[in-house]
Amino acid sequence: MQKVTIYTTPYCPYCHAAKALLKKKGVSFDEIDVQDRSLRQQMMLRANGRHTVPQIFIGETHVGGSDDIHELDRRGQLDPLLNAQ
Repeated sequence: MQKVTIYTTPYCPYCHAAKALLKKKGVSFDEIDVQDRSLRQQMMLRANGRHTVPQIFIGETHVGGSDDIHELDRRGQLDPLLNAQ
């Protein structure tokens, strides 16, 4: 299974929704709280300037935010991405 990294803030409902989807699928993930400015800068560099949370990465692939990961799941494209080697 690919490593999943999700950049979040504690008060973000979209972050909670994205994490809930991953947990429902039994996917473990590294969560990075971007309330720290340097971590937010790191996220923005990695996410091509996107500054909203969550920003989700599966392996080195930038998936996007909560709506994006849910759409991948609806289309049946999330599981293959998670399980790619």
